[in-house]
Amino acid sequence: MTVFFSYILLGLSLAAPIGPVNAAQLDRGIKSGFLHAWLVGVGAVVADGIYMLAVYIGVVHFLETPFMKTFLWLFGCFVLTYTGIESLINSRKPIANRTRFNESYSKSFLSGFLMSISNPLTILFWLGIYGSVLAKTAASYGHSQLIMYSSAIFIGLLIWDVTMAAVASSMKRYLDHRILMAISVLSGLSMIGFGIYFGC
Repeated sequence: MTVFFSYILLGLSLAAPIGPVNAAQLDRGIKSGFLHAWLVGVGAVVADGIYMLAVYIGVVHFLETPFMKTFLWLFGCFVLTYTGIESLINSRKPIANRTRFNESYSKSFLSGFLMSISNPLTILFWLGIYGSVLAKTAASYGHSQLIMYSSAIFIGLLIWDVTMAAVASSMKRYLDHRILMAISVLSGLSMIGFGIYFGC
């Protein structure tokens, strides 16, 4: 059971570093509330699951081809830059005017999914981290444990997702308009920065 919890902790630590998805969750939570921020994270977790599965069944070799690498870097650049610019434009609107119904739940989910699936660093990340976890677990345990520990990583990712959504949506109550606007601007600039990094 201790090993299972250590894999949950691994999932938490994999999700924790501040990147484009966490920046988008923070921005979405402040603007539209918990559910939108949570769905951005769920979209990202689904993308992570696809990459975990790709590493598991060995599709990684296809993702490493020069064409796919170039496509993913450029697509990642577009998605992040677009989302960042959208965040900057919306940051000028008063928080009170940004009702929860401005954006559909599916758009929030799709935003997180596209941001994560098009992020080349996600591929390298899961290839390096999950690839080594797979190798170690396969060497030490059986097939059923491999699925169980992979699920534990997923649980860790989902716990982080709920935590980030709760923190982002609760910040709206305690911060004034100028601070919320500054967070929104920083979040947008962060996403544009990641986008430019992917495009160069």
